Amino acid sequence: MLQTPPVAARAAPPSVGGLRAWVRRELFGSWVSALTTLALLAWALWALPGALDWLLWRAVWQADADACQAARGIGACWGVVTEKHRLILLGRYPLEEQWRPLLATGLLLALVIASGVRLFWTRWLVLAWVLVWAVFFALMLGGVAGLTRVPTERWGGLPLTLMLTTLSIVLACPLAVLLALGRRSRMPAIRGLSALFIELVRGVPLISVLFMASFLFPLFLPVGATPDVLLRVLLGISLFAAAYLAETVRAGLQSVPQGQLEAADSIGLTWWQTQRLVVLPQALGAVVPGLMNSFISIFKDSSLITIVSLYELTGSLGLALSGDPVWRPFMVEGYLFITAIYFVVCAAMSRYSLWVEQRHARGLAR
Repeated sequence: MLQTPPVAARAAPPSVGGLRAWVRRELFGSWVSALTTLALLAWALWALPGALDWLLWRAVWQADADACQAARGIGACWGVVTEKHRLILLGRYPLEEQWRPLLATGLLLALVIASGVRLFWTRWLVLAWVLVWAVFFALMLGGVAGLTRVPTERWGGLPLTLMLTTLSIVLACPLAVLLALGRRSRMPAIRGLSALFIELVRGVPLISVLFMASFLFPLFLPVGATPDVLLRVLLGISLFAAAYLAETVRAGLQSVPQGQLEAADSIGLTWWQTQRLVVLPQALGAVVPGLMNSFISIFKDSSLITIVSLYELTGSLGLALSGDPVWRPFMVEGYLFITAIYFVVCAAMSRYSLWVEQRHARGLAR
């Protein structure tokens, strides 16, 4: 009986993972990509030494106006951040009470981070949001537990930016889902009203919505009824965000196969059960990048509230430096400081979106 000779061992296939494979695939995948990479590397080698020299090596870090004036054109003056960081980050909030916005912002950030961790995705998370919001407004507004009352006109800086962003998203998302479902409704009245609201709001810039919410909205209320300007701005941003989010959600709804709806009907699910258990989980998972893009836009567009004399992060910077002739020449360093804050927050949101996309893709693969 003939015996088949053993097959000689072959070399292992080349690795498709790791840093080396990523560099080859992403940076040198084609001749165009390779030339672009080399050109950017050459520009970085030319520009980076001078930038680091201005940003770090010759920069002034102490709050010394004379040293900053002497270093103008040579090094950055980060002393302006050292001197004005309280006014930039906390706005016009009373100095002796600034522990309150610091504590409120810390609680809100901790809640936002915890909400992104799957371990905390329980029914208790809703209660945590209610409690943290109650504590946040109690700390910021005062008037309870012996705290001095601080009107919303004095709020500003990072706490105001984060509050407007998170609360606008929380209010806009349910409304956006209802508008998206309404625009796909078979009832002409609901479909028409939903489309009218979405197109009307999307047809004007946010700055116009803020102006109308601040100055025109009180005209439609009874005489003597004047809601707080912060409440009006929050309502305007939420409605504006809901219109854009609704179109993103509608795109996700259209991506759900018709067979899913027919399968839900076949097992006796009601329309609301079908939307909640079958359609919306798939639709929202399919449009995570678009949703996160809208969330990032809401975070950045909050800077427009300076039109109604509310000084969030960028407005607080202008407030801190515009009236001080000693530190006004170093406005660029101040803007670089808040740019870094915006970049860190937006980059974190983007990376979290990528993580959610990967988990959703793994779930579909199963």
